[in-house]
Amino acid sequence: MKNKYLSYIKDIRRYSERTCAIYSDVLRNFVDFCEGSEDFRTTLSVNSVRAYEVFLFDTRKLSPRTVSQHLSVLSGFCRFLMKEGVLESNPVHLVRRPKIEKRLPVFLKEQSVSSYFESTKGDPEFGSYEQKLHRLIMSILVSCGIRRSELISLNVSSFDQKRQVLHVKGKGDKMREIPLLPSLCEEISLYLSAASSLMDDAYAPESPLLRTKKGRRLYPVYVDRVVKKELANVPDVTVRRSPHVLRHTLATELLSDGAELNSIKELLGHSSLAATQVYTHNSIERLQKVYKNAHPRAKTEGKNGD
Repeated sequence: MKNKYLSYIKDIRRYSERTCAIYSDVLRNFVDFCEGSEDFRTTLSVNSVRAYEVFLFDTRKLSPRTVSQHLSVLSGFCRFLMKEGVLESNPVHLVRRPKIEKRLPVFLKEQSVSSYFESTKGDPEFGSYEQKLHRLIMSILVSCGIRRSELISLNVSSFDQKRQVLHVKGKGDKMREIPLLPSLCEEISLYLSAASSLMDDAYAPESPLLRTKKGRRLYPVYVDRVVKKELANVPDVTVRRSPHVLRHTLATELLSDGAELNSIKELLGHSSLAATQVYTHNSIERLQKVYKNAHPRAKTEGKNGD
């Protein structure tokens, strides 16, 4: 039944490879905790789930966030077992989740982003293939705010030069269109021209848009390395250098510049507005600084009877 569920989330629900791996690890750990038993009618109970939670905290020394992730995976598995008629109810619902400290998204300063693109700006006709590829990876991540997995899955057909949009397949195979700046369209076009000198199928619609020098589709570690390398010499970068931080950076800047929350939600491909609202905290902090520096009453602190 466990393998059937893993096939279900991979082939039917279309979860990412990384998510499927996490689910597989959690279910394997739970089965090991139950001494190898896969008789889920008996092993999945309120008491066993509570005992597993205590084991994760006390023996494995896992964080509240990771323990909560384990419980979420088990809960999804229980829902599947209920549909299959194996369980009558979901025991995880009766187990209190650990309290998790809310983490706020980190982002790069606007001047750091500008500094990077200024330092890498040159004649677009020159430079090696890898230089063009690395800068384009950064340009798309910063300008479009897409996820690493979405970047990797882009095909040549994803780029609509005429309409200046990028077709992105997000979580759950949901498609969305992201507008492109004219300068980014030009950069993509120049990159494809460079790729065509190395690969015969550079312009084929189903070919990967971004490829290694050997013509292979990008992979997660490659993208991570590029982002770290490209930001290595950028001043004032005090946060983790990762593709997701670039996504946070775009969202924060858009919100600070007055973009509507719903528009940002659509751009990022969030399924709910709650996932987007986390960026409002950073904007409120900025607003408070502006308020203290510019608001008349803030300057006088309510003196003279005001």
